[in-house]
This record gives sequence, structure tokens and C-alpha cells, in this order.
Amino acid sequence: MPRNLLEEVSAIAPRDLRQNFNRLVSTALHEFAKSQRARAFEREMEEMASDPQIRAECEAIEREFVPAALDGLRGHQAW
Repeated sequence: MPRNLLEEVSAIAPRDLRQNFNRLVSTALHEFAKSQRARAFEREMEEMASDPQIRAECEAIEREFVPAALDGLRGHQAW
């Protein structure tokens, strides 16, 4: 591993991780995995949002529930 990378990471790491390289690497890898899962989820949501069949189904469901959204809420706007 490049020394300058180690120095940079050590300089910006939280105090409790600076002296424990194993914990620092473990924490970094957990954060990386979490970030990758979040990105994958975002991509999947974008794909679903652009899928014409899914959009049509969501619109049909929304139309079906419009009357229920207004039920009993006189003077209030629907969500």
C-alpha cells in the first residue's frame, strides 16, 4: 500500500482509529460496502422509475386510491 495513502488516511481518520490499522481498514471496508449497496439500490430504483410497465402500474394504483385519500378529510388537501 502506498505510504502517502497511509499517511493521508491516518491524518484524516478519527483519533480512535489512527493507532489501530486493522480497525481503520475494517471500518473503511464496511463503509465502502455500505456505500456500494446504497449505490446499487439507487440504480435499481432509477431503473424501476424508468420502466414503463412499473410506471403504468404505479399510476393505476394511485388512481385507485385517490378517493380513499380524500375520504373523511374535508377541508384538507390530499397527500
